[in-house]
Amino acid sequence: MKIKLDENIPASLKFQLQKIGSDVETVPDESLTGATDAVLWQHVQNEQRLLITQDLDFSDIRRFHPGAHHGLLLIRLANSSRRHLTSRIEQLFKCEDVQSWKGCFVVVTDTKIRIRCSTPV
Repeated sequence: MKIKLDENIPASLKFQLQKIGSDVETVPDESLTGATDAVLWQHVQNEQRLLITQDLDFSDIRRFHPGAHHGLLLIRLANSSRRHLTSRIEQLFKCEDVQSWKGCFVVVTDTKIRIRCSTPV
């Protein structure tokens, strides 16, 4: 799976996800730190990657309609410490069929996963 980690996701997660076979890039690696959401989103779509973010600017399902993009994973945790974020995301990739999330709008909380899919792009 091709993934882009937003700047608000621990960069150390890149190596954990690569170990399980994902192709992972980070916003800081690509000198996109501080870029507007529109610029970041365009890069993610051009690269056909799933964006993993905590940024609520990406929470509008009308704007980021399932099937109109390559995938969006929005993480909303009560405790958003680096350790907790990393643990929750690693758990997702080990226990869930994240490959099926291509083109989906996914919201993950501490206890739930909401997946909205349409026809992938």
